[in-house]
Amino acid sequence: MSEITAYERVQLARDSKRPTGLDYINNIFKNFTEFHGDRRYSDDHAIVGGIAKLGDMPVTVIAIEKGHTSKERAYRNFGAPHPEGYRKVLRLMKQAEKFGRPIICFVDTSGAYCGIGAEERGQGQAIAENIMEMSTLCVPIISILIGEGGSGGALALAMADRVWMLQNSVYSVISPEGCASILWKDSSKAAEAAASLKLSAEDAKSFGIIERIISERDIGKKEFYDRIKAHLTKEINAMTQDMDLVSKRYDRFRKMGASFVSGE
Repeated sequence: MSEITAYERVQLARDSKRPTGLDYINNIFKNFTEFHGDRRYSDDHAIVGGIAKLGDMPVTVIAIEKGHTSKERAYRNFGAPHPEGYRKVLRLMKQAEKFGRPIICFVDTSGAYCGIGAEERGQGQAIAENIMEMSTLCVPIISILIGEGGSGGALALAMADRVWMLQNSVYSVISPEGCASILWKDSSKAAEAAASLKLSAEDAKSFGIIERIISERDIGKKEFYDRIKAHLTKEINAMTQDMDLVSKRYDRFRKMGASFVSGE
């Protein structure tokens, strides 16, 4: 069997049959209570968040939700959050810090919504504030890329102590189509762009961008969710005992790319 190409990996990450954020929330956690709104403008349906229990441990859970059907995807804006979505994320994260709850994020977006209204309401600032604030939160943060991880729209939920990726998820600064349009003025060269972007989980792991690749064996089944639950429980239990989380999170991001600068 031939090895899967980078663009085939992108297509797998975008498959509407893949589990979405709500599937993970409903199958891994119990007693999930969703919170709505950013207390400034409105509620963003592309982002679902609230409190739940991981076993007996209270946690804050946040997910970018794409939906499965055409109707669901339209309602969720195809997983492209508005500024109010990112501000909702920040509100929930600050609340988690206040009550000492670990934060778990599920990321699946081609990027933040780039419409005029989003820009008028401060899309760039909302993303930047999330990244800045997440860097200093004094509770454990784990982010899991479950499909697409596109640009700042994904990074706004991935400034975490641990970042994991599903085997067929992708993580990149731009979509292959966007990259091809910029470099060659031809979006049909997306496959070539995907190969150059090094967007696979294996690439991200080799660069030190993520810590774990999650196998997609039995994806969508009970065994799959139980495996992720076990990983989360073990990792969070270890991190809650760490009194030096913030400085280690700082070091984690500072060392990224150091080997390229030094020529190693």
